[in-house]
Amino acid sequence: MDNFPIFINLKEKSVLVVGAGDIALRKIVLLIKAGKNITVIAKSACLELKQLIVEHSLIFHQRAFRDDDITNYDLIIAATNDQKLNARISKIARHHKILVNVVDQPKLCTFTMGSIVERDALVIAISSAGKAPVLVRLLREKIETLIPSYYSFAVQYAGRIRLDIQRKFKSLKKRRLFWESFFDNESVLKKIQLVKKPSPSNLKDIIHHVTKYKTGEVYLVGAGPGERDLLTLRALHLMQKCDVCIYDNLVSKEILELVRRDADKIYAGKKRDQHTIEQHKINELLIKYAKEGKTVLRLKGGDPFIFGRGGEEIESLLKNKINFQVVPGITAANGISAYAGIPLTHRDYAQSCLFLTGHLKDGTLVFDWPKLIAKKQTLVIYMGLLSLPDFVNKLIEHGMSKIMPVAVIESGTLITQKVVCGELKNISKKVQTARIKSPALIIIGEVVRLRSKLNWFA
Repeated sequence: MDNFPIFINLKEKSVLVVGAGDIALRKIVLLIKAGKNITVIAKSACLELKQLIVEHSLIFHQRAFRDDDITNYDLIIAATNDQKLNARISKIARHHKILVNVVDQPKLCTFTMGSIVERDALVIAISSAGKAPVLVRLLREKIETLIPSYYSFAVQYAGRIRLDIQRKFKSLKKRRLFWESFFDNESVLKKIQLVKKPSPSNLKDIIHHVTKYKTGEVYLVGAGPGERDLLTLRALHLMQKCDVCIYDNLVSKEILELVRRDADKIYAGKKRDQHTIEQHKINELLIKYAKEGKTVLRLKGGDPFIFGRGGEEIESLLKNKINFQVVPGITAANGISAYAGIPLTHRDYAQSCLFLTGHLKDGTLVFDWPKLIAKKQTLVIYMGLLSLPDFVNKLIEHGMSKIMPVAVIESGTLITQKVVCGELKNISKKVQTARIKSPALIIIGEVVRLRSKLNWFA
């Protein structure tokens, strides 16, 4: 490795920052979190930095840098726009054997700060020794999504009870098992956010919850409309924690790859008239694995509560007293319409929107058709590709204009997205000609006309 990673306690160290612009501001914001003995030297300071100086009682010398400024500090950061001045600061600091960092000039540094992921005392620093800063930033973004915010409380609480746990568990192995269970028990980690100061009673309660027999839990998670970047952070976190994943047909391979690699994966996809696993069997699987003490991820395309039968599954879990969580996802109507450049509501075109399912019941579509023909209203039809001709005929029969705009979107939000636009009178033929396949979403309404202007995803 080019640089040795090291963490410095700045609470009793003095730090000098030369410069007071935006670059210096970013460094000072981080330094304040680690220590308050900070001196800033610059001819002028930006407004935000002036506020920080007052708020945190920093020392500010409003003047030019002098060579003899350096000798009284343990650590120096040069963050000016003057490269010659930065080089001079680096040279003097090296002469006095003081650690120095020159922002964005790694050759002039004796230490670098890296890109930081922080959850209070938990700090992760990433560095490429200045060779690939963009890659470092990308890695930091990925790590940020994987570490929940409540780890801040977990670290602080763990520090406060560390000695108590040592007294409680004399064996090193038992302590290790406790801490592994502690940091893996999400319900406990969330609970301690409400504990301001550990007491014997709440500590006893925490130990009980961590060490008792592990009960299972079910996560009903919305995987969104298809594009993996549209997953919520909460969804991604739970996907990494599960022991078993039961997933639907609409969950893309790219999203499935994000599920914990050693989790058991069970396909429970449903297609028209072709149910791999019947719904009551899925309910039984959720209960079975949860009662075995496993965490079960029920991964659904879109949102669990919008044509996802999440409500039915929850009713079954409640009857069997199984713990569960629900994580909403971006439903197809929202995600796919946005990627197709079709707003579902618009002041000039639509003030209401209805979500419908295209599944047939006893071979016929059953709706209150007059309510679907309202002016300035958008209709969004899920799973309606095969029943599209029936929809068209019924809507025209009940008074909708034959020239009402219609869009049918296949594989919405994915790079393979295909959009066919037309009118009620010709959309079925256009869809057939374009060979549109499921999964597909249908949008009916005047808002479809806006696609020609707002289409951004091609």
